[in-house]
Amino acid sequence: MKLPPQPIDQLQTIRHRRGLARTRQALARGHLHIGFIGGSITEECRENWPWPVANWFAETFPKATIVTENAAIGATGSDSGCLRVDREIIQRDCQLTFVEYAVNDYERPTERRSRSREGLLRKLLATGQDVVLVYTFRQEMYAAMMAGEVPASIAEFEQLAEHYGVGSVWVGLHALNEVRAGRMTWAQWLPDALHPGSRGSWSYGEAIIAFLQKELSAPAGDISDTGCLPEALTALHWQSAHELPLTRVRTQGPWILKRVHETNHIEQVWETHVPGARLEFDFTGRGLAFIFDYGKKSAEFRYRIDQGPWTPVVRERPDWSGPRGMVRALIIADELPPGPHGFEMEVIHGDREECSGTECRLAQISIL
Repeated sequence: MKLPPQPIDQLQTIRHRRGLARTRQALARGHLHIGFIGGSITEECRENWPWPVANWFAETFPKATIVTENAAIGATGSDSGCLRVDREIIQRDCQLTFVEYAVNDYERPTERRSRSREGLLRKLLATGQDVVLVYTFRQEMYAAMMAGEVPASIAEFEQLAEHYGVGSVWVGLHALNEVRAGRMTWAQWLPDALHPGSRGSWSYGEAIIAFLQKELSAPAGDISDTGCLPEALTALHWQSAHELPLTRVRTQGPWILKRVHETNHIEQVWETHVPGARLEFDFTGRGLAFIFDYGKKSAEFRYRIDQGPWTPVVRERPDWSGPRGMVRALIIADELPPGPHGFEMEVIHGDREECSGTECRLAQISIL
């Protein structure tokens, strides 16, 4: 989706749509549960924008108990978010969730990110909760924004926002305008050209607080239609994505199903250190996705579906990654014939310099 350019001063930072009726209701009852999901710009840290936003709620509504659930993970996109949102946001009864994936989805193909984004939004909205989209900034967006254009990653989110009546805050535009006005230096905003410093995070939070102040002071809207969703824009969206219990797996070789304490957002893994170890399971659906506890010590694997040919997996290992502790999604298939299927995988070393271990830690199996 490409929107026509206009002067940068006419680009809109805040867009109010359906309103925050569920949030108002929760505050009136004295208990608001807030979710945050996105990448490293949003993950739990007092340097990041969710901290001033949550504290604004606590200060502004002192009679209400404010509870937060931060499900954001660095270097993850909306695919990871959609696969984890049931367990980390929905099952914890959040009434308001902020979604931030315009940056980490930036390099993913439109069709791929459209499926996971719309699935994520539909999962959240189907519960009746309020959702706010948050658009941050990466350097590759600068030229388009200065030319008065909306970067494609944001424009596609805005198409979903219009379709579902979801409010949005372009915090990256707000911060850029602060730099252009001389209220903040570029180095204060983005010391590494991506992750905001404390001043930049405050700028992001300030824009969201301005959105909330107007939303929550306007006349209350109707909540009777919350949870009623329009027809989807993306045919193969991921709303139906769901977890397969790890206990449904059959193993060959030395695997251990173990509780995990050292990696945030992961509760349990199937673990082996043995090349040649296999696991298999049956599933019914059109696709399959995994989440791994991943790092430089991780093995690779090969897999096959319905006893077809074996497919080897070769995954990127960033220089900054540790031996494990990265929560990484991997999409195995998304357009199988709907119905029953069988999956098999075998652990292999990888046999290359950056693949320095044989550890496999499978944390989640999701059926699409």
